[in-house]
Amino acid sequence: MSEDTMKIVTRDNKVITLREFFEGERETRREQARLPFEEKIRILITLQKLAVNWGGKKDVIVWEVE
Repeated sequence: MSEDTMKIVTRDNKVITLREFFEGERETRREQARLPFEEKIRILITLQKLAVNWGGKKDVIVWEVE
């Protein structure tokens, strides 16, 4: 089977081809790459807080930004 014929079901129950899935992933990565540096740091800090609070990781340093 090729990427054009193999189909998958997404989280929201949409049926798409594997090629459409990979193209969507590629576009998402492009959008993330265009984010301003400050926004990327805010996202990183959010992930650090999740790792500590929700993930139970005690060895994670959460940055403090002024």
